[in-house]
Amino acid sequence: MALIVEERAKQCATEHLGIVKNSSEAASVRAGDNEEGLFCPQVFDGWSCWARTPAGSVAELACPDFITGFDPSRIAHRVCNSNGSWFIHPDSGKPWSNYTTCINLEDLEWRRQVTKIYETGYAVSLAAIIASLFIFIYFKSLRCTRIMLHINLFVSFATNNALWILWYRLVVEQPSVLSDNEVGCALLHVSLHYFLLSNYFWMFCEGFYLHILLVATFTSEDKLKKWLYLCGWGLPAIVVVLYTILRLTDHDPQETSECWIHESKFNWVLVVPVCLSLAASFTFLCNIVRVLIVKLRAGPHVGSGPSPSALQAVRATLLLLPLLGLHYLITPFRPESASHPLLKTYEALSAIFTSFQGLCVAFLFCFCNGEVITQIKRKWNLHMSQFRPRASSFTAATTVTVSRFPADFFLFYPIGELLLLLNCPKQNSNRLLPTVH
Repeated sequence: MALIVEERAKQCATEHLGIVKNSSEAASVRAGDNEEGLFCPQVFDGWSCWARTPAGSVAELACPDFITGFDPSRIAHRVCNSNGSWFIHPDSGKPWSNYTTCINLEDLEWRRQVTKIYETGYAVSLAAIIASLFIFIYFKSLRCTRIMLHINLFVSFATNNALWILWYRLVVEQPSVLSDNEVGCALLHVSLHYFLLSNYFWMFCEGFYLHILLVATFTSEDKLKKWLYLCGWGLPAIVVVLYTILRLTDHDPQETSECWIHESKFNWVLVVPVCLSLAASFTFLCNIVRVLIVKLRAGPHVGSGPSPSALQAVRATLLLLPLLGLHYLITPFRPESASHPLLKTYEALSAIFTSFQGLCVAFLFCFCNGEVITQIKRKWNLHMSQFRPRASSFTAATTVTVSRFPADFFLFYPIGELLLLLNCPKQNSNRLLPTVH
């Protein structure tokens, strides 16, 4: 923004020199009057260049488009007093330009409400994800490749949510930080986009792993883990480095102004990998559902209602949608017109779906996970047994049997076939994955 202001100041000075190019006119301008009467002199107030204005009138200019929160379609004004001097604000004691009309107060209040939705959703999701990470790490019996994927996905979720909260609190809501445009807020912007991309890529890794379990033939899990780590953490780093270099080396000052908060012409560098990962996840999902339909199809259709196979596929799809992040596919369909009646509805729903996704994933794949529930119950029973009175002096032996099937296997059946494949193996990590046709 500083470069934009400097350019406007130079332009204003050039225009002023053009007006006073001859000495007689310059003398009349310096005196504040000419043969036509009194005028307020041309002045640059730091944002806009105000032309010479007849005394007793009000100068009007379009609101500057480089100030965050200003509406360029609105009009700012500056009062020229009857004595040929600009209006002095009683509080500051300095000439004052009225930019208060540049802010759409109704829209500003709506933006604040949307921001509150984002902050609330990210905070709730962050708390749920941290609790899930604690559970996954605490119970060693849950260690397997699938839980490893969940942990990495949840770490990217937690970091991304925390950075979004910092972004809203420390940057968006602090105009002074935007105007100072220090290196710290630019680094926050870059870090935010890195973990946002890693979030998408770990969603892709989850879908890829499910796909491998169902259709691949004899894949080593050790090699698969290395490729998944490289994809989840390495590829986003390459993309974000490229994005950062392009913005830093561009000659447009807006690319690096105000903490990089403005839309960039290089956003395609981020959008293309995200779209490709979502397209791949959608392909994996379709193939997973296809395999489930083939495996779960049994007998002829009964009645005129939907077949059991179709219902089974729908249940599996709904369970996998939050994990693979496919609901983000609807976000590009934002109404173009600012006056569109559905714009606010779209923005509210987009804020809810985006910020609360971490909470949804934490519930589906941790708090409602059958293995997790079994381990928590087992730990609770062992803890409570210490406070129960003993029936005799002999120590009773308690045998706890943990089924290889999740506790909610029969609850969610007929998607139990998929959950069976996803259950943690008790074999060596170098085992060969089964092939399911």
